[in-house]
Amino acid sequence: MQAEEEKGQLPLKFSLGEAAGSVGDFGTILPIVLGVALVCEVNLAHIFLFFALWYAIAGIVYRLPIPIEPLKAVGAIAIAEGLTAGEIAGAGMLIGVIFLALGCCGSMTWLQNRIPVSVIRGVQAGLALILLRTSFGFLQSDPLYAGISVAIVILFFIAAIRWKINDVSALIVLAIGIGAGILTAGLPHFAMIPIPTLVIPGIEDLVYAGLYLVPPQFPLTLTNAILATSLLTLDLFKRDVPPDRLSRTIGIMNLVSVPFGGFPMCHGAGGLAAQHRFGARTGGANVIAGIIFLGFAFFFASPQSLALIPLGVFGGLLIFAAVELAKHSVKTDSYLVTSAIAALTILANITVAFVVGLALAYALRWRKEQLDRPKK
Repeated sequence: MQAEEEKGQLPLKFSLGEAAGSVGDFGTILPIVLGVALVCEVNLAHIFLFFALWYAIAGIVYRLPIPIEPLKAVGAIAIAEGLTAGEIAGAGMLIGVIFLALGCCGSMTWLQNRIPVSVIRGVQAGLALILLRTSFGFLQSDPLYAGISVAIVILFFIAAIRWKINDVSALIVLAIGIGAGILTAGLPHFAMIPIPTLVIPGIEDLVYAGLYLVPPQFPLTLTNAILATSLLTLDLFKRDVPPDRLSRTIGIMNLVSVPFGGFPMCHGAGGLAAQHRFGARTGGANVIAGIIFLGFAFFFASPQSLALIPLGVFGGLLIFAAVELAKHSVKTDSYLVTSAIAALTILANITVAFVVGLALAYALRWRKEQLDRPKK
């Protein structure tokens, strides 16, 4: 193992901690894909199937718990507007083409060198606030299971610090949620995964996606899924994952999966923080997550089956994912810029916050250069 690490190749581990960390991001993923499946023309089994595939691939390729998440802006709009399968596929394919091209030509490294750290940290802070806001909705709708979930996570957090035990709270919380649903409504029926069918977006689907889905998603994917994730891998694992490589992965997995019924996917700093928070340290956590998602595809292929899990369970996991992400957002070189982006994310949206924050960061940099310039 030591020789493998010295050559830069981390081993895959399959410990209790990796298993606990493997479900750390489920509180973000499941509510989005379930909501989409409830209101849109998509097959939940296919969504889970491609999550299983790419989680495992990412773990094996990166050797780190690099998460796979649904595109949040696309997901939110899909739930609100009830998008068609063609419109969702159009968004995923456009995003795939854009980020594959940017990753192949080295543009992510170029952008990374020109987007201030304060802007990336601001996006992280804004995402943490979004996660908190989402979790409060779950808490209000299901206070009983939310309270149980939060209590379990707090107890394990304290125990992990005091007695150095593995934090398996995420596994326990998820098991309690599934168990409660089965006791209430019975064991869901086993179902074979239907063969994926080709989804080809029409011209009108691509136009809609290009006008209304890609613009709000692009800055979020650029900053949180790529630049912030790359930065967080250094924070948490002391490993350099180049942003161009993450961009290429996002491009490939969307172009491969979305035309066959997969939901548009990306990576995510929030998911990385959550998985690390609950014990994930290697790509083994991703392989475990892939196996779990494959089980969901078989046993929880219908939205009604997955809806057995109380919403409060998701709310409890989201709170601590948000706190973990917020902890890293304070590592900024400009609290003004970071705070402004976080506030605008809630007051407006992530696109407006990113543009205004970037302009503010460059304005402050220009002002500092003017003040530091020696007077003649």
